[in-house]
Amino acid sequence: MPEKENASPCLGRGVFFRIVESLLRIGELLTPFNITPIYVKISLMGKVVSINISEKKGARKKQRDEVVIKTNYGIEGDAHASETWHRQISLLAYESIEKMQDKGLDVGSGDFAENITTVGIDLFSLPVGARMSLGEEVEVEVSQIGKECKKKCKIYYQAGDCVMPKEGIFVTVSKGGVLRKGDKVSIKS
Repeated sequence: MPEKENASPCLGRGVFFRIVESLLRIGELLTPFNITPIYVKISLMGKVVSINISEKKGARKKQRDEVVIKTNYGIEGDAHASETWHRQISLLAYESIEKMQDKGLDVGSGDFAENITTVGIDLFSLPVGARMSLGEEVEVEVSQIGKECKKKCKIYYQAGDCVMPKEGIFVTVSKGGVLRKGDKVSIKS
């Protein structure tokens, strides 16, 4: 398996998780007062808003309500799934898609060729090695932040920019299972 990459600088894994643990402690201290800091909700929990697959590389991804994700492989039926590849599943936050919509583009979930679109978690700030739960069964580990685009996509030519190379993340599957649209997403460590 190729070495894991990190295409953008970010906090080291230990520092990031010490910050997360501190935020969780603050949230726990405020619980008796019925106060939940907004940063705890936004940064640690989210949900799946879209699941997208394509049977052929380069083909437009189609949305699915439910998929089977295989351990150390990826999404069953998706052309990018592989036991030998560290980019088994791609994720992009809907908040990143909104940045492109703000530039006037008519884009939505799946238009950036991401497998899973989430909302509520700042995905590209996670370090390589961060672990997440997707739904009740699936566990993944961040293997790459961003990617190098070898050829510019139509979105780049329309807006002069594209969010997937900077803000998309890739994961390997530690534990497979069923994933459904609407399932929760959480950072494990």
